[in-house]
Parts: sequence; structure tokens; C-alpha cells
Amino acid sequence: MFYNLFKYVLLGPLLRLYFRPRIEGLENIPDEGAAIVAGNHLSVSDHFLMPAMLRRRITFLAKSEYFTGPGIKGRLTAAFFRSVGQIPVDRSGKGAGQAAIDEGLGVLRKDELLGIYPEGTRSHDGRLYKGRVGVASMALQAGVPVIPCAMVGTFELQPPGRKMPRLGRVTIRFGKPLDFSRYAGMESERTILRAVTDEIIHEILQLSGQEYVDMYAPEAKAQQQEEAKEREAARKRERREDGRKA
Repeated sequence: MFYNLFKYVLLGPLLRLYFRPRIEGLENIPDEGAAIVAGNHLSVSDHFLMPAMLRRRITFLAKSEYFTGPGIKGRLTAAFFRSVGQIPVDRSGKGAGQAAIDEGLGVLRKDELLGIYPEGTRSHDGRLYKGRVGVASMALQAGVPVIPCAMVGTFELQPPGRKMPRLGRVTIRFGKPLDFSRYAGMESERTILRAVTDEIIHEILQLSGQEYVDMYAPEAKAQQQEEAKEREAARKRERREDGRKA
């Protein structure tokens, strides 16, 4: 009930007015049956904008931190995320990956749509990063198609750190369903999981036009931060050298 209230009465109309989304390929979303919608993740707005544009309910796996905030604000945030179809997943600990897969398979077994971000996290710089193989594992175990999805423009309107998005227009593109039935029974083979994941990421790349980086996003972010520290240290050394020469 709360999902439909938010989608059709409160959140959906507001998002359509605010972002004026252009939707492409909506016919690629099946009217019934289980499927995975796999997309890029550029902004907090993605969590709500894409689901609001679909005729069917879609359930996303969301980090558990959204559901564990302290105080009244934390409880309201948790209630909101649950009402719009988010399932909390603890990403810490050794069994985090399998827990996420189990939750996703539970959604698919009910013949519902599952939304997932193969990169595993939001892009910190607007580029597309290497995908985690969990999406491939779920697709092969459940025997369901994967619909690639690209959000275009949400990073520019609400980059990391910005609480409220700017006014603007975004595009949401859905690609043709990807059929991986040729790999049935091979979900335990790591090379197959990697090949399937890379194919999904490639299709998202074709839809989004992003720059691709063949690294996991957290590793790339850590590397960029380290390089920034080294550059700052080099600038400080140069200033000290210039001071001594003066």
C-alpha cells in the first residue's frame, strides 16, 4: 500500500515534475515474470527516479546503513526506504556477498523485478566501473533475463555530497533483455560469472556513454585519494624549496 502511495501519489509525480525524465526502451521491461534490472549508479536520486517510472514494482537491494540511523530521523529514513521497496543488505563481514545474493533470489522466486547496481556502489566521479559478479550469480541461479539500464544526467544534477538535486532533465534508457540461458548450470564457475558480468556492464556502457574504468570503484577511489595526497605533498615540498631559495 505504502509503495503505491509513494509511487503514484507522492513521489512519482514530484520526480516527473522535478527531473522531466525522458524514458527510452520501456517496452523492454516485461509485463510479468521475474527479471533483473541492472543499472549504473550515479546519484542518490537513482534509487527513486527509475523505480517511479516503471509500471511494475521493483525491489532494490540497499545498504543496511539506510535502515540503521539513530533517532527519529533514522527511523523515518528506514520506514521510507522500506515503503519504496528497498531491502537492507549488510555489506560488511565475510558472508555479505552471499547474503545479498540470497535476498535477491528471494525476490526473483516471487516472479518480481529485482533492481541491482553491478558496480556495488555509487560512482564517485561519474565513470562506469568494473562489475561485481553477484548479478551474474543471481541471473544464472534464477534463470532470468537481465535488462541493462542507464541513468544519464543524474550525476550532474546530484553528484556525491550534494543533498538536494539541481533542477534539470535526465534520461533513463532500458536495453533489450540479455538471455544467459546458454550458461545454465554453470553458476559456480568463476570465469563464467565474470564473462556474464562483463557483458552486462558492456551493455550498460553502450546505453550510458560513460567512460569505463577496469577497476572496482572503491579501489579506484582509494587510488585517486592516495594520488591526491602525493600531489599535495609534492606541492608542499616545492613551496618549502622555493622558500629556502628565496
